[in-house]
Amino acid sequence: MSDKLIINPQPITPFKSATEKTGKGQVKPDQAFGKALEDALRKHSEVKFSAHALERLRQRNFNLQEEDLHKIGDAVEKARRKGVNSSLVLLGDLALVASIKNKTIVTAVDTKGMKDHVFTGIDGAVIIE
Repeated sequence: MSDKLIINPQPITPFKSATEKTGKGQVKPDQAFGKALEDALRKHSEVKFSAHALERLRQRNFNLQEEDLHKIGDAVEKARRKGVNSSLVLLGDLALVASIKNKTIVTAVDTKGMKDHVFTGIDGAVIIE
């Protein structure tokens, strides 16, 4: 047995994977992770519409724009953070009932349909300005 210390003359460098190369169309791992996280959050925060809600929107000639969908998604997220299970979401002349847990709009009613209308089974409301 020897008491000599052997030093490796080659520097130790981190392993570079194929995705770290800067070639066209390739992404660095930290950027790939950020994109994957962003995609997961976007998918996670998307609000779905039940067949019933879509039919009600169609019957009442409501065409929701991308901005409206973002506002509805934000409202559902606010309700979730407050511990709401089922919420009334008011967006202009439109009232939506949302299942917060499922991130699903269950039904849609316009102001004409709201007259004498009672919303049951909700434990919160979000008014979108």
